[in-house]
Formats: sequence, structure tokens, C-alpha cells
Amino acid sequence: MCGIIGYVGSQNPKDILLDGLKRLEYRGYDSAGVAVFENGKSQVYRCEGRLENLERRLKEVQFAGHIGIGHTRWATHGAPNETNAHPHKIGAITLVHNGIIENYIDHKEKLLKMGRSIASDTDSEIVAHLFDIEVTRGLTLLQAMNTVLPTLRGSYAFVVMSEKEPELLIGVRNGAPLLLGVGEGENYVASDAQAVLHRTRQIVYLEDHQFAALTREKISVFNDRGEPLNHTVKRIDWSPEQAEKLGYRHYMLKEIHEQANAITNTIDGNIDHKRGVIACSELAFTRDVLASFKRIAITACGTARHAGLIGKSYFERFARIPVEVDYASEFRYRNPVIDSSTLLITISQSGETADTLAALREAKGLGSKTLSICNVRDSTLARESDVVLYTNAGPEIGVASTKAFTTQLVVLYMLSVEVGLARKTLTEAEAKELTSDLVRLPMLVESVLQKEDELEKIAIEYQADPSFFFIGRGCLYPVALEGALKLKEISYIHAEGYAAGELKHGPIALIDRSTVTIALASVDTPYSHLGTAYTTVLHEKVVSNIQEVRARGGRVISLVTEGNSHFDPISQHVVRMPRATWAMSPILYTIPLQLFAYYVALQRGTDVDKPRNLAKSVTVE
Repeated sequence: MCGIIGYVGSQNPKDILLDGLKRLEYRGYDSAGVAVFENGKSQVYRCEGRLENLERRLKEVQFAGHIGIGHTRWATHGAPNETNAHPHKIGAITLVHNGIIENYIDHKEKLLKMGRSIASDTDSEIVAHLFDIEVTRGLTLLQAMNTVLPTLRGSYAFVVMSEKEPELLIGVRNGAPLLLGVGEGENYVASDAQAVLHRTRQIVYLEDHQFAALTREKISVFNDRGEPLNHTVKRIDWSPEQAEKLGYRHYMLKEIHEQANAITNTIDGNIDHKRGVIACSELAFTRDVLASFKRIAITACGTARHAGLIGKSYFERFARIPVEVDYASEFRYRNPVIDSSTLLITISQSGETADTLAALREAKGLGSKTLSICNVRDSTLARESDVVLYTNAGPEIGVASTKAFTTQLVVLYMLSVEVGLARKTLTEAEAKELTSDLVRLPMLVESVLQKEDELEKIAIEYQADPSFFFIGRGCLYPVALEGALKLKEISYIHAEGYAAGELKHGPIALIDRSTVTIALASVDTPYSHLGTAYTTVLHEKVVSNIQEVRARGGRVISLVTEGNSHFDPISQHVVRMPRATWAMSPILYTIPLQLFAYYVALQRGTDVDKPRNLAKSVTVE
């Protein structure tokens, strides 16, 4: 989950490396460092903590060299301190690394027996030693790759420089993302396009078991046997301005406010306007193939899994197909019952989530067809899936996911309608009504965002409370899970999400005057053709659940449909939501919880965009 940037060209690399690291800091911010060749020697500068510490150290430093590498770290092996920070310099070798070398202890023991001195606690330094041994005995970096790589087990990406070849960068990918940026008389290597997008739109994505050699004039790609490969240069259409804060205090707040536009972009191009029904333009499965699946398995991590739980409700109601939702980190370890009659859906904003990729590969090995929902085009998940549907949400920089979640729900909704049409569990008239409902969604999102001031005031009142419960029923239960996750991610407050009816089966023992319960209760607008769901009945049950909380002294904040007065006498605060259908309610009810978490965190003085111990893209298991 670390951030890597490398540059070779004619410009001074200091500003290029630091700027790239700023754009990658969401991937890790325990420590940071850069290395630049000066007169054939690698000069390394490292600092514990945030990138600004490194910037201060380099403020008066000037470089004459034109090749360098940088790194921002999220610690796996070794504490977050300067000794463990990257780059690691061993002899002629300087290296930055993302991932985990699983057999590093075996290598470390051999190095110690050879008399090598190990300075850090990292697995990364071990790799630097391995390369230094090879170049010391006369091998080039490319030759060393062929010797070192077969000895490594794990998931990793690294970039290496050698003082013996001061015009060359080598980048390697195996399970952790790495890409190349193609310029004119200069080239880049990075773990994310965000690091180089403002300098070049021309990108080469490395596949697993590939490595690349970069000089200022040329990029060459090789397989793990050292054989040259053809590579495809792709153009990225995100503008650099999309990733800027544009006057917002934090990326997270900007991305919350972008949700109406992001949802519009997700919908765009996915409606057959002649028929007036959803038709996903990137859905390569035919209707017959969609109808042939007997079940759907959804797997994802964190926020994306919460989207999958809501997707389960969409598929089961609109397509009448059984769905199971798994943690991707558990999926392949339980010997899943998957075959060619199962459609596996994986969800990941980045398309690089290690556990989700492993689940995808497991399912493919068992004969399942695979469909992925992600935001980053040409990501590993997208490239390895049979079909990919993009959310088109634009870059999401804040570590706590916001617009990625709501656009994932929109894609799941659209896909469930497509599957319903294929299975003939939806009529054309019903699909038209569901499509019209979706088209109205961005307008409803805008109306919810108007409640920001109200939610900020509530957040100020409750920001010092130590414990929160989020409760909902039906498809609002996963929203409760997501609301709790957002609060604990960025404010570090204990928060739990529960199906409201489960409170009395244990958690209610924790309810007292020090706990706050946030209740989600909607009364859905009925469909003309599909009727209502169960939210009217469930709403009455949530009222009873809140009565149980109040009887034990707990305080309550309720999010309810406008016109609903049942919660007024049993809640300290009531936030009134616009009327919406059953399927749109989860998307709308998510947004106030995002805003509440944001303003609680703001009051508590935490780093909203870069919460402690977390990274945006979890690329290690």
C-alpha cells in the first residue's frame, strides 16, 4: 500500500518526485524518502512521518542529477521510523518497494551468515541486498532481475537504481500495482497514474511477472524470463483538475459533494433512450448468458462489501436470483462452492485490492464467469475479469470512500435490472419505471446535500461521545454498517452497525447514557408496477427498537422520510430525508452519514483525508 514514483529525463527530479509523492500520499504516510543520482552516486533523504517533514529537509537541497526515485510508506514489516523508511541504499543499489516478501526471513538468515549487516526491520532492505550481491559480481540490473526474482515469494512492486548504470531505472510488478508514464525525452514509473497524470496521459500498465527498463528515451518491457515483450500505451482521460480540492477544505468533503455529478457520469451511456430502459454499454454478456446463471456470488472488502450487501437486495428483488456476499479476505480460504453456473461479482474502487484479486482468481480457477465493478480503467481487476463495469466516478483521493460507494450502488442497481430483464423477472414496463427512478437520483442527492449545515450542528453536539451504534433494517442495514465504518475510520470513535432487530440479542447490554444510536428508517415511495417493499413494516419495527434504546437511557439521532413524525418524541434529533423508492433509499441515506462522520472528525482534529493506520488501496494481503 506504499506509493512509488520514479523519474528519468532531463529535468531536476526533486520537484517531480515530491509532487508525485504528494499525489500518492493517500497510499501511505508513515514515512517518506527520495533518492537522486549525483555525480554517479545515489543520495538518499528520508524522514519519519508525513511528507512535509521530507519537504522541509529538502528545502535548501539542490540536485544536478536527472534520475531519481521516491516513496511514501504504509508500514508492514518494521515500525514507521526513519531507519525503516525507503529508499533503501545498499552498496551500489537503491530500491523502493511496495508489498510483502513472504520468504524474507530465509533470505535474511542467509545474508547474516554471509556477513552482511542488516540495518532495518524491513523485508525491502533484504531485496536491496540481493540485488547488490548480483551487481557486485558483475551482473547488469537486467541480468540481476533474472537471478533475484525467482528467489522471491510474495506480492510486490519495486523500482531499483544502480550506481553502475546511472541512466537506468528498473521497475518490477508481481501482485502490487506498477505502471509507466511515457513522456518526450523523459519517462516515469509509479504505483498509481495519479502521480504522473499532470505530466503525461500516456500510460503503460505492467502485468504480474513483468518488469520494465526505463531510460530517458526508451521504455522496454520484459517477462520473468527476461524476454522482451510488446507493450501497449493507453491514454488516461482524467484531468489533473479532477483530483484537486477546488476550494474544499478536504478531498473527502469535495468527493461527498461530487456525488450527484459522479452518479450522473455512472448512468451516462447506460440507458437505451429509444426503449427508455437501462442497458449497460460495457456489459459484454448476452441476455442468454445472464439468464443462464443459477446464482451470484459477490465478494469485496470494506466499503465495497457493504455495496455488495445492498446489491444482494437489488438482485434478489429484481432478478429473483440467489446471492451470497463474502469478505474477499475469507473467500478463497473456505473452499467456496463455485462453478460455471455461478456469476462472481467483485467490487473494488481501485481495482488493485489484493484480497479481491485473489478471490477473482480462485473463482476463475473453479470455472466461474467473473464481472468486476471498479473505478480505475485498466486496473488489474478490470484486465483479469471477463466483464468489467466502470463507475466513472473520477479520481477518489480521500482514504474514506464516499462517491465510489454510491456509484458502486448505481452500477449494481443497473446490473440487477439487466439481469431481471434477461431472466424475465422484470417486464419492460417495470424496467422503464426503475430506469426513470434512477434518472431522478442525482436531483435527490443534491437535495440531501443541502442538509449539510444541519448535520454539522449535530456533529458538533455529539463529537465528544465515546460510542455510537448505527441501526437499520432491510437494505438500510448495510448503510448502517457503512455509516459506522466511516465514523471510526476518520474520527477514531468506537462505532458499530447492526440490523436493528439484533440489538436486543446482545448489543443492547452496552446501551446507556454514554451511547448514541443513529437510526435509519425510511417509508418508501411505492412503485406503480412493482408495489412496495417491506420498509413500511420495518419502519414500525425500528420505532420499537428505538423505544428499547430510550428505555435504557440511550440518546437517538434518527434519519427518517419527510412527513414522518413517529420518531420525533423518541429522538434527540430528527433529520428528514426526501421521499424515495426502496432502491434509492440506501444511496440517499448514505450521504448524511458521510457528512456526519466528516464533521465529527473535523471537530476532533483528526486528519480527515489521511486517517491513521489506513491507506486508500490495500494491495497487500
